Amino acid sequence: MSANSTLEHILEEILEVLKPKQKDLATRAQVINELRRVVESVPSLRGAAVEPFGSFVSNLFTKWGDVDISINLTKGGYISHVEYDRKIELLQDLKKSLTGRWQMVQLIPARVPILKCESSDNILSCDISIDNLIVQIKSKLLLGISEIDGRFRDMVLLVKEWAKAHEINDATPMSGTFTSYSLTLLVIFHFQTCEPAIFPPLKDIYAGNVADDLQGLRTERNIAEACAANIRRFSQDKFRPVNHSSLSEIFISFLAKIEDPFEWTENSARAVSMSGLTRISEAFEMSRVISADQNLDSLLATLVRPQVSPEIKARHNQGQHSGDTGTSSAFVSGLLLGGLVAGTLSYMFAPEISKAADGLKKFFDNSDDDSDEPKN
Repeated sequence: MSANSTLEHILEEILEVLKPKQKDLATRAQVINELRRVVESVPSLRGAAVEPFGSFVSNLFTKWGDVDISINLTKGGYISHVEYDRKIELLQDLKKSLTGRWQMVQLIPARVPILKCESSDNILSCDISIDNLIVQIKSKLLLGISEIDGRFRDMVLLVKEWAKAHEINDATPMSGTFTSYSLTLLVIFHFQTCEPAIFPPLKDIYAGNVADDLQGLRTERNIAEACAANIRRFSQDKFRPVNHSSLSEIFISFLAKIEDPFEWTENSARAVSMSGLTRISEAFEMSRVISADQNLDSLLATLVRPQVSPEIKARHNQGQHSGDTGTSSAFVSGLLLGGLVAGTLSYMFAPEISKAADGLKKFFDNSDDDSDEPKN
C-alpha cells in the first residue's frame, strides 16, 4: 500500500469512529420527543414548538455530539420577539418541570440564555434556548451546503477532532478558543479557495443577510427555498471545473480571513481570548513537529483525543492483521498526515494568528456552538 493510500486509510479509520451510527440518530430522536412532552406540560410554553438545530441538524455531529434545542413560541405568521428577561423566566419554568426528571439541569444566563441538562437516562446532553430562529436557519443552510460535496462533512469532523485534541475547540470564558461553528466556517473557506473551488462564494447561495431578513413576517421558508435552488443550480452546472482532490490533499490551502457568511454584523471569534489565542498558536507549533520516527500512538496523539484513540487503534490493528497495511507505512503516513493536517492548517491559520491581537472582531461569531465531548 502506498503512503498516500495509507494516509487515506487512517483518515477513514478516524472518521469511522467519529461518525454517528443509526442508534445514535434514534437516541437523539427519542430525547427530542421526550422533551416535547415535558414542554407541553409547562403552562407558559404550551403550544410551543421544540426544534433541534446546530450540528445535529446540519449533519456535522459526531456520535458524542449533544443536541441544541430551540423552543419556538407561536405568533401566527409573524416572528415572535421575546425579551431577554422573558426568556429567562420561560427557561426557569422549564427547569422546574425538568428537575427530578432530567439530570444536571442548569440555567446559564449567557448572551443567549440556555438551559443545560442531560436526558433522563444520562445518555445525551442538551442545550435549550428560546426562539433561536437565526441559528436554526444557519443549521439548515449548512446542511444544504454539505450536500454539495461529501468531503465537507468529513473535513469538518476531522478538523473539529484535531482541535479538541489540542484543547482549542472550547468557547467557554475559561478556555476562550474556537467554537465548532468557527471551525466549520474555516472548512467552508478551504472549499472555496481550493483549485478548482469546491464551493461557490456563499453570496451565490444566499445573497441576503439572514438576521435582517428574519424580521416581521416569517420568511424562513423563502430563505430555505432560495438557498436550495441556488445549491441545486451550482451542483448541476456541467461546465464548472470539478475538484478531484483526495481528502488529505484538500488540507493544502491558504486561509486569509473568514467572517460569518450568513449574518454580516456578527463576530464569529468574540469568544477567542488572548490566552486562547496563545493556546491555538501552540497547538499549531506542536502539530508541525510530526516526523517519520513517530509511531501510530504518537500520530493519533496529535490528531485525536485520548478517549478516541483506542477505538481507532483497534481498527488499525485489525487492518494490519488482515494484510491491509504495515508498520512501515504507518511511519510514512505519520510524516505525511502530520505535515498535511497540522502543518498545513498551521500555515493557513498563521497569518490570522499574527494579526489577531489587532483584529479579533473581524473573525467569527459563536452563535451556533455545539459540544461533541465524549462521555466517560
